[in-house]
Amino acid sequence: QVQLVESGGGLVQVGGSLRLSCAASGRTFSTYTMGWFRQAPGKEREFVAAITSTGGSTFYGDSVKGRFTISRDNAKNTVTLQMNSLKPEDTAVYYCAKLDGRYSISRRANDYDYWGQGTQVTVSS
Repeated sequence: QVQLVESGGGLVQVGGSLRLSCAASGRTFSTYTMGWFRQAPGKEREFVAAITSTGGSTFYGDSVKGRFTISRDNAKNTVTLQMNSLKPEDTAVYYCAKLDGRYSISRRANDYDYWGQGTQVTVSS
């Protein structure tokens, strides 16, 4: 069983920055890929970023590439999403998730088997 708890959301102005963190329980955190997704009202859950187990590879959705950075600290069981140059369209609930161990990387929400409760990010113009 894995528990994921996000933190760091809030209200920020256009062009500002936020840093989201996700704390994971369990002793096997360093063995699986982690991802961030977001969901805006009335929209489907959208892939934001993912990072492989060692942190050696990262992947980003097209809408955040160049502005967001995903990282992880396996010693602290945390994964972080640094969000810069925020836009109103970044407003959403952000979720961290653990990738099912059958996959090495995926952008599909259905391939992730554990999810946090989400944290709200609101970008005001």
